[in-house]
Amino acid sequence: MIFDIHTHCFPDRLAKSAIEKLAHASGGLAPFFDGTFDGLCDFMKKEGVDGFCVQNIATNPRQMHNVNDFAASCQRENVFPFGCVHPDAPDALEELFRIKEMGLRGIKLHPDYQGFFVDDKKMIPIYKKASELGLIILFHAGEDYGFAPPYHCMPENLERALLHIDTPVIAAHYGGQGVGDEVLSRLCGKEVYFDVSFGYSTRPKAQAQAIIEKHGSEKILFGSDCPWHSPEMELRLLLSFGLSQNEMDDICYNNAKKLLGF
Repeated sequence: MIFDIHTHCFPDRLAKSAIEKLAHASGGLAPFFDGTFDGLCDFMKKEGVDGFCVQNIATNPRQMHNVNDFAASCQRENVFPFGCVHPDAPDALEELFRIKEMGLRGIKLHPDYQGFFVDDKKMIPIYKKASELGLIILFHAGEDYGFAPPYHCMPENLERALLHIDTPVIAAHYGGQGVGDEVLSRLCGKEVYFDVSFGYSTRPKAQAQAIIEKHGSEKILFGSDCPWHSPEMELRLLLSFGLSQNEMDDICYNNAKKLLGF
């Protein structure tokens, strides 16, 4: 069974323009579906995925409420959307309560798109409130092709931020896109999950395998970053590592089931 912790989609009226803009920013990546929620559901079914999370991002404070309303509308029996808060929104803490009340399991934060360093002191109240509410926090971690450095969630920054968070944290992209050596030295063994999204062909295989071996399969979550990568791509990479069936089961499904409580 497969559960994809890291997918994206957009409201129907915005999907076309959002996909085109993001594809251009990412250097011309070709999406695997049209960016709508229905398109995502159809593609996940085609890929043999049994359930998934939708990761939503508010790139400015004005979007925050609408982004979370859309997230709530995507809830299904096997679909667990995450909400989002923008750190510059004056009611960010109140919005965390609303996210919890709507039944969303966590929040996605993208420090580059949202313009904050993950260890900035202004984030501590958000981390504390999310922890009180039991909301999972998923960070985009490491580099992002659409931005120039400095990047806002590097392993050193995240290591410091974790000191203020008492709720499950997921560092996307094997703990940090493009910074695997730093992940190995700073984050492996810490109380943080890594997802394997956007890993296929974007990092050395030996490095990805070393991260899983050092961190432990019990703290690894399957993810694709769909529509930019497909679940099938990431599954092929995992299968090349020679993991045991129990390790594959944990990564692909059991860890997410335990974390999300479904």
